[in-house]
Amino acid sequence: MKRSNFFLPTIKENPVEAKINSHRLMLRSGMIRQSSSGIYSWLPLGLRVLKNIERIIRKGQNLIAQEVLMPTIQDSEIWKKSGRYNDYGKEMLTFTDRHDRELLYGPTNEELITEIFSKNVMSYKSLPLNLYHIQWKFRDEIRPRFGVMRGREFLMKDAYSFDVTPESAIISYNKMFVNYLKIFHELGLKAIPIAADTGPIGGDLSHEFIILADNGESEIYFDNRILELSLPDINYFDEQDINDIVSKWTSFYTAADDKFNNDEFNKSVDKNNRKTNKGIEIGHLFYFGQKYSTPLKANVNDKDGNNIPVYMGSYGIGVSRLAGAIIDAYNDEKGIIWPESVAPFLTSIINVKYNDDKCRSFCEDLYSKLQKLKISVLYDDRNEGPGTKMTEMDLIGIPWQFRVGPRGISNNVIELFNRKTSKSTEISISEVDNYLTKLFLDK
Repeated sequence: MKRSNFFLPTIKENPVEAKINSHRLMLRSGMIRQSSSGIYSWLPLGLRVLKNIERIIRKGQNLIAQEVLMPTIQDSEIWKKSGRYNDYGKEMLTFTDRHDRELLYGPTNEELITEIFSKNVMSYKSLPLNLYHIQWKFRDEIRPRFGVMRGREFLMKDAYSFDVTPESAIISYNKMFVNYLKIFHELGLKAIPIAADTGPIGGDLSHEFIILADNGESEIYFDNRILELSLPDINYFDEQDINDIVSKWTSFYTAADDKFNNDEFNKSVDKNNRKTNKGIEIGHLFYFGQKYSTPLKANVNDKDGNNIPVYMGSYGIGVSRLAGAIIDAYNDEKGIIWPESVAPFLTSIINVKYNDDKCRSFCEDLYSKLQKLKISVLYDDRNEGPGTKMTEMDLIGIPWQFRVGPRGISNNVIELFNRKTSKSTEISISEVDNYLTKLFLDK
């Protein structure tokens, strides 16, 4: 994409309404614009990031689940059957249609997916089953704040598992646990699983996945050795392998401030490994057994012919929230530092001297080459000064910048700048193709 054609309304100064880094930088970089309190439009740069996050989540979820798409608007009757219609509170946005039917803008989808299951699955032979979707949701937060981190409308990935026995349901839960670790790793994040309260979702088993960030919502207490763990190749058909991975990751002490016990922390963790840091929740797992299947009659015939309610779990990832969380984890005084996997563009080209014919010709050739290789690129072809161009590329966080100037061209070199390390490398023009292959195609 050429910068002259790309809708990118950047802002030089920090917006006064933005209180945290992700909100400030998402507004300044032209990723989002507020529509109303807690509701945002995603502009081209932000949408590219959002789609990259979705792509990685889908890649992971498709290994263990099947994608569906449920509507944003739900009938209130299924919520009344589950008993949550009056319990959910004012966060649920309700309204009536022209026929006076009570409807709601879905804050979550346990009821709807259970109804779909109950009307279409009758036998244990169809289980285990895991369905997921990525959809916009609405919760009428009393104080929406921090941009997309706590908005009213947000994009979520929800998955729901259905099993015949509690034992099988725990296996489904553990598969999702491991799948989440893998997804967050591919997003460039180190996620820490923490035992959590189930809240209004219900159930008796739950884990949050937290990333460390200085302006996080909660204080996290943990054994620092958990950050050294790595994930092996995962065989989702090997139940023992899955269970062993979960056991390993949950063997280290971790707690958010609401569950923290200082005596337990000191007893469980050597003082050299005790760490405290702010954290941001990016995913949540819930096992709630028959909480929804019983009232909504999501039953199957088991192998003995008994008609029984299935055992369920639900699993969420805040897709739009992740965009903000990644920024809060990776930024500096210049702007965003995107992990390559989610960056809106992997590379950029900066023509330092707009009126120089040789510079322009080389930039056009490099731009064409990157496009043919399907390496995403933002080419700043505008008649602007080099400082303006570099400042903007730093702000929006493009991982690699090709900086092309007349002095370099005359010496047959160009500069390759890495946003993460802030290091520049001079590469000979004859070696550009090799660098493209090494950096972007051999991964």
